[in-house]
Amino acid sequence: MPPETPDSRRRARISALDVIRGFALCGILLANVQPIAHVGDALVAVHHAAESPGAMWMGLLVEQRFFPIFSLLFGIGFSLLLESAAGRTTSPRLLLLRRLLVLLAIGLVHMFALWRGDILTIYAVVGLVVLLPSTWLPRWAVAGLAVALVVAALAFGGGTALVPGLFLAGSALTRYGVIDRIERSAPVALTVLFAAGAALALWLQERAQDGSLAVGGLLMAGVYVCGLLVLLRTPLRPVLQAVFAPLGRMALTNYLSATVLVLVISKFVTGPPETWPVTTVLLIAGAILAGQWLISTLWLRRFRYGPMEWLWRWATWLRRPAMQRIGDGARS
Repeated sequence: MPPETPDSRRRARISALDVIRGFALCGILLANVQPIAHVGDALVAVHHAAESPGAMWMGLLVEQRFFPIFSLLFGIGFSLLLESAAGRTTSPRLLLLRRLLVLLAIGLVHMFALWRGDILTIYAVVGLVVLLPSTWLPRWAVAGLAVALVVAALAFGGGTALVPGLFLAGSALTRYGVIDRIERSAPVALTVLFAAGAALALWLQERAQDGSLAVGGLLMAGVYVCGLLVLLRTPLRPVLQAVFAPLGRMALTNYLSATVLVLVISKFVTGPPETWPVTTVLLIAGAILAGQWLISTLWLRRFRYGPMEWLWRWATWLRRPAMQRIGDGARS
């Protein structure tokens, strides 16, 4: 019998997660175009004044709306990998430790070489400090701790302080089996509940109530996720998969390459980034995402992983995973 490899017993992909991840990637880029263009600045926050309808909608629908989705997905992916690795190796936590350390190295290079607002470093550190130790806790404790950390983060204004709680929330959802059932459920009622809460939070945000931006962002993230899950149960599913899944499957590659592309494009745009109109931000993000979608779609027709995803997987397992799709090698 041939030796077991990371590819010989791969966990079946949950396509809804790829769609949600790809959708979140689009929003992350919209939010990051102007901050990335501030070369050398650390975590520059670009606040859209309400002097135009476009700026108002960016503030209502984009700011702090998408990184919570990515954070939740990171916790989900971490626990899915732990479950999968437990059946393939005697030291699954050592494998996850190595995976987080590699992510930390990637994030540090990205942060110091390209953009100080890198989120990968934060994810890696929080993963090491919070997510990995939580694997020794019972799932009820993880769920309770997730709620406590999210509430505490909201009390202090949200932002990246939400990351630990959202990581644990994603882990708890996986450990309770919710993610395995995600393709078979359409949370219409939950979507309506999130939408009602988000509408209230957005109303308060427009009146500059403290904490409303973070609460509104979290609730809008819930609306986006639940809304996508509902739409995936409709005839729109093939369209959503075709548009967002390729971006989501190569999220790490696309996240890193977007930084380079924004920095290059910004050299040809006049004026300081904070003065760019919303239309300029939309055009830059749209052009980058269109190119990334095309490349991701063509790449994944032939290969199993994106370039950075493949390297990350190799470093995680310390064995080179098969890159080419089965059958492509025979044809070529």
